[in-house]
Amino acid sequence: MRSSAPALAEQFDSFEHQRESSVLGMWVFLGAEMIFFGGAILGFVEFRHAYVADFNAASNHTKIVLGTVNTAVLLTSSLFMALAVHAAQEGKNRRLLGFLAATMLLGTAFLAVKFAEYYLEVVEGLVPGPRFRMDGADSRHAQLFFVCYFTMTGVHALHLIIGIALLGFLGLRTLGGKVTPQNHNVVEVGGLYWHFVDIVWIFLFPLLYLLGRHAGHG
Repeated sequence: MRSSAPALAEQFDSFEHQRESSVLGMWVFLGAEMIFFGGAILGFVEFRHAYVADFNAASNHTKIVLGTVNTAVLLTSSLFMALAVHAAQEGKNRRLLGFLAATMLLGTAFLAVKFAEYYLEVVEGLVPGPRFRMDGADSRHAQLFFVCYFTMTGVHALHLIIGIALLGFLGLRTLGGKVTPQNHNVVEVGGLYWHFVDIVWIFLFPLLYLLGRHAGHG
């Protein structure tokens, strides 16, 4: 593994100043992302309030077992990401690479399960459009549920793909000797992004998979 001196950008006075600035920049970015997902979630809640019975019926057609598996996968990936940040802080690059690889593997597993879920929903005719079919609910309202479902989970999956690419970039920087205890901010920033993606799913999972089942069986 090649080693080199960590780079301090000329606009910063110290590595701590550089770290604080990069972390702040990521929080600003995540703030904008929160506005997007928050708006989408609030819109979904409003639609659900207007069409409770139809949204509950549609929710019962989501694949709760696969959704639960994916929730466990993402929570585990967050643990490995936290361990990666800790390893970077301590300068343990071999462990850092291992934790990054484990996080990427779990992220990829999430996507594989999610795409398998999409395939099942396509086969069952749950994709909004002229071929949509679902008994037990008003078709227009049920399709609206699945428009929200595919939009929010699809955008989330896109963010996860970006996160996996980001972790791959961090792995390359680590291999190049660019990550040190003094200059580990790139890993910390990557960790913030990954945890954000996981938190979004923690909101989406009960909203899309659980609320309708609870109401439908209560």
